[in-house]
Amino acid sequence: MDEPQAWIPTDPRSRPSHDQVVAGLKGVDEGGPELVQLLTPEGERVPDERFDRYAADITAEDLRSLYRDLVLVRRADREGNSLQRQGELGLWVPLLGQEAAQVGSGRALAPEDMCFPSYREHGVAWCRGVDPTELLGIFRGTDHGTWDPVATRFHPYTIVIGNQCLNAAGYAMGQRFESKVGGSVAGVGTADGVAGVGTADGDTGEATICYFGDGATSQGDVHEGFVWAAAYDAPLVFFCQNNQWAISVPAERQTRVPLYQRARGYGFPGVRVDGNDVLACLAVTRWALDECRTGNGPVLIEAFTYRMDSHTTSDDATRYRLADEVELWKLKDPIERVRVHLARRHGVGADFFDAVDAEADALGERMRAFCRAMPQPGPERMFSQVYAEPSPTVERQREEFLAYHASFADQED
Repeated sequence: MDEPQAWIPTDPRSRPSHDQVVAGLKGVDEGGPELVQLLTPEGERVPDERFDRYAADITAEDLRSLYRDLVLVRRADREGNSLQRQGELGLWVPLLGQEAAQVGSGRALAPEDMCFPSYREHGVAWCRGVDPTELLGIFRGTDHGTWDPVATRFHPYTIVIGNQCLNAAGYAMGQRFESKVGGSVAGVGTADGVAGVGTADGDTGEATICYFGDGATSQGDVHEGFVWAAAYDAPLVFFCQNNQWAISVPAERQTRVPLYQRARGYGFPGVRVDGNDVLACLAVTRWALDECRTGNGPVLIEAFTYRMDSHTTSDDATRYRLADEVELWKLKDPIERVRVHLARRHGVGADFFDAVDAEADALGERMRAFCRAMPQPGPERMFSQVYAEPSPTVERQREEFLAYHASFADQED
């Protein structure tokens, strides 16, 4: 097919052809003509009648801040990957290639919004004020994450595929029941050199965002979240990072239609955005959150991106995908297009880029030192934080375990 043809069923018995399935999923260029894009891979700003106004206030300084986010998030991810290879972490879940989707959507959130991640949202964590060192314990097996989900408005990582969609739907329904919906936010400002969202005057509504991958869309939990969010008009943005591969299963094996079109079946809007374009991801997520805050939610966003690394460090992506595919997506790198745009259109020089690189190196060194200095918790740790309130039963089991463990230590002496 020369051009991707959107398949719109006119007969309930009709089915798309194989070519229509593939064309609809991947298109001929970065997701097809329905893709929202504001910054091309070559760094050119392109207009979009629908979403331009959601990025109209972005200044050169905001773009520099977003670039800094992208570079530091990638450096933190690469350091986590290296620490696992060196035996310091048991596992790492890379986000390489998905930085723009996470930073763009993360920076669109207002402070009062709530975020439900899966296990790959290190960039969103960064945007919510969670230091990368706070992620290390999860993958070292020493804790479940040390950040405060109430203070950061960033829920702990969810390992069970798609389960966070149920949690997010329930939370967003609560926002609706508690009359926290109504109002909007607008405007990007900066705080401490980091791009963020400035709220408009007057009352503002709250919204929730939930992150998951293309593979999770085949899980029942995701669809149940869609049903309940739609039935209750929950202020919930479903943010699907379609990185083309659910471990070894390609996207075309998951669905017959583009993922964003699935929203139509549940009665709410869906949109596909260039997930390697941080500006477009910011604008589209702002629009979606605004829809939710004003009572029009939920919304499904499909961020069309690519997982440049393996699914996790226990996976070998070279066994199921071609190197040519990876090389093609390297040309769409989310960081390089912002760098080129800043240099060509805003005259940003090498001093800025060098300073960001130096800051990224310092972050990597800090993560490495922190990880290697982490204390090894004793086996009695399994009895901590079992219940919110003290439990006599758990305490008794803990004492019995410690006595049992001490008896073996005495025998070894």
